[in-house]
Amino acid sequence: MLSAMIAISSLLISTSAMASSDKHDKGHSAHWSYDGSTGPSHWGDLKKEYAACKEGKSQSPIDITGAVKADLQAIELNYSDSTLKVLNNGHAIQVNYGEGSYAVIGGKRYDLLQFHFHGPSENTIDGKGYPLEAHLVHKSEDGELAVIGVVFKEGKKNSLIQKIWDYIPNKAGHEMTYLGLNVNAKDLLPADKTYYHFSGSLTTPPCSEGVSWNVMTTPIEVSSQQMRRFSSFYKMNARPVQALNERVIQVSK
Repeated sequence: MLSAMIAISSLLISTSAMASSDKHDKGHSAHWSYDGSTGPSHWGDLKKEYAACKEGKSQSPIDITGAVKADLQAIELNYSDSTLKVLNNGHAIQVNYGEGSYAVIGGKRYDLLQFHFHGPSENTIDGKGYPLEAHLVHKSEDGELAVIGVVFKEGKKNSLIQKIWDYIPNKAGHEMTYLGLNVNAKDLLPADKTYYHFSGSLTTPPCSEGVSWNVMTTPIEVSSQQMRRFSSFYKMNARPVQALNERVIQVSK
């Protein structure tokens, strides 16, 4: 049954997979990576559109420390189940999310577009890094971006992570849709929704600023075996922490 489902799904997405691959290839006219001459310290020199990577003053990720308690509104999550669509984009494992799911952050609605993973974590908390971090990327009607970040500590097997890991496309640039398999982004979030809030940027080129960052204070768990599976695709896909530059970090009460 499962193999039939995947076969049907593969037929349905063959065209979109090729389109995704084409976009992936075209997007690398100014190739960037996580090491060497195209690594993070050189991103700002690779292309003029990437200038913020070296000139920006509110860059992400950061070391989250010295947070000030604030009367931040609780994040309202309105996530529905979505058909599993897994993209290996050449830099990260990404799950593209169906329309209609959203979060209300600071009283503003942001639609959930996708979530993806970085290993090790990009943001650190009081100088401590974690094996993995998920970024749930949202966009408002007026085009503003908000990211909900979740760090993972090593522990028990994570059922949602396993479902995603089992269906990662082997080839970079390919997206696979699995009809009949659903995921819900709520399963990536801890029970305790206390969060850090700060202004930052995209953590990959073009490193655009003005992004609302909201990082959960409580880690969730991922197993060592699941981390080995992730590392078989990406041994390291994390940008180093950036200067805070007097930004204020808030934490919800």
